[in-house]
Amino acid sequence: QVQLVESGGGLVQAGGSLRLSCAASGRTFSGYAMAWFRRAPGKERAIVSAINWSGSRTYYSDSVKGRFTISRDNTKNMATLQMNSLKPEDTAVYYCAAKEGRDFYGSSRFYDYWGQGTQVTVSS
Repeated sequence: QVQLVESGGGLVQAGGSLRLSCAASGRTFSGYAMAWFRRAPGKERAIVSAINWSGSRTYYSDSVKGRFTISRDNTKNMATLQMNSLKPEDTAVYYCAAKEGRDFYGSSRFYDYWGQGTQVTVSS
């Protein structure tokens, strides 16, 4: 079992920044690929970004590419999502997810563990 706890959400004006953190406990953190998903009002949950077990490979959705940065620290069992130049359309509940194995996938169905979610609201 892996427990994931997100933090860092909040209310920010358009153009601002937030940093989301995902603290993991349980099994060996480096044995998991990590991802951030979001669910915007009225929309399905969608992947935002992902990172492989070592941090050597990352993925970003087109909507956040160039603005968001995913990273991980296996010594601290932590994954982070730095979000810059935020837009109102980034408003959503953001979820941290862990997938057993070294590589990530884009679909949420491959992820084994989920955090409770953290709200991000970007005002215009």
